[in-house]
Amino acid sequence: MSDPREEFLAGERPEDVALFLADSYVSDERLEQFGDRVDDGTLIVVDGERGRSAFQAATGTGAMEFAKSAMNLEGIIDDDLTGGQCPEAPGDEDHAVQFVFAFAEEQNEEVGGIYAEGDVIHAYAQCTCGTAFSDRWNASEA
Repeated sequence: MSDPREEFLAGERPEDVALFLADSYVSDERLEQFGDRVDDGTLIVVDGERGRSAFQAATGTGAMEFAKSAMNLEGIIDDDLTGGQCPEAPGDEDHAVQFVFAFAEEQNEEVGGIYAEGDVIHAYAQCTCGTAFSDRWNASEA
C-alpha cells in the first residue's frame, strides 16, 4: 500500500492522525494540497504533531481536548472517516458531521477487548448540532 489514507485505516500509521473537514464547515481549496478530496470535504493524514496543530487551526479547539469531550458519547462514525450518525438525532437529515479527528492505536493484548484483536481506530466527530461523539473499531474490520 502506498496510499496514506488506506494505510491509516488499516492501522499501519500509528504515528499519524487523520482529519476530515466537511465543506460545510470550512471551505478552503488549499486543504486539497494536504489531503484527499472526498464527497463532502477533505481528508488529511499527517504526522501526529502537525495533525494536532492543523486540527486546532481549523476548529479552534485542541485535538486532545476535543477527543476527551467526545469520548463521553458513543455514536457511529463511518469507517472511511468522512461522515457518521449523530447519536442525538439518528437518521435526521439536519444532522451532519462537520469534522472528524482520528488516530490508530497498535494492538495490545495486555489491555484485552478489541485491543487484543488488532489495531484500533479511535475517531471523534462533531455534528452540525454541536454534539461531539466518538467511535472505535478494529482496523481489520474496516
